[in-house]
Amino acid sequence: MTRLWVTGAAVAAAGALLGPLAGLLWAWTSPAVTYVIVQGEPLLAEPEGQGPIGIDARFALIALAAGILCGAAAYLAGGRGNDVALLLGLAAGGCAAAVLAWRTGHMIGLADFQDAVRHARDGTTVTGVADLRARGVLMFWPVSAVAAYGLLELAVRRLPAGDRGDAGAGEPDEVGGDELDLESAPAGGDVDGREP
Repeated sequence: MTRLWVTGAAVAAAGALLGPLAGLLWAWTSPAVTYVIVQGEPLLAEPEGQGPIGIDARFALIALAAGILCGAAAYLAGGRGNDVALLLGLAAGGCAAAVLAWRTGHMIGLADFQDAVRHARDGTTVTGVADLRARGVLMFWPVSAVAAYGLLELAVRRLPAGDRGDAGAGEPDEVGGDELDLESAPAGGDVDGREP
C-alpha cells in the first residue's frame, strides 16, 4: 500500500513540475490584449475582440497537449497493479500543474502592467498580460491526462504482472496450467483420447 501512495505522489509531483514551464509557454504564445485606462481602471479596448478568447484557447491547447503527454508517459512508465495510484497521481498532478501554469503565465509582465496602469492618464492604452477568463479550461490538463491513460489501457493489451506471454495459466483455453484444460473434447471421447 505504501508503494502505491509513493507512486501516486511521484506522478503528481512530476506532473505539477511541468506547470510553470507550460505557463511560460502560454505567456510567450498568447496574443497581446490592449486595455484603455478609464478613471484609473484598465478596460478592454476591444471588448468584442478575439484577444481574450485567443488567450484562453492557447491555454486550453497547451493544457490538453500536456495532459495527453503526461497520461501517455505514466502509462508507459507504469506497470500492472498500480493503475489506481497512477490515475490519482495524474488527476492531482494535472490540477496542480494547470493552476501553476495559469499563475506563472499571469505573473509574466504583471508588475510592469500594474505600474503602467497606476501612472497612466485617462484614455491611455496599455498592453495587458495573459489571464484566464474561462477558468473551466484548467480542467483540460487532468481530464486529458486521465483520458489518455484510460484510452491506452483499452487500446493496448498489457500482459498481467509476471506473465511473459508463455503458454500456461491465463491463456484463453486453459486454467491452472495442465490441471484443467478447457479445450472441447472430440465427439465420442475425451481430449486425451483415453476414453472411447
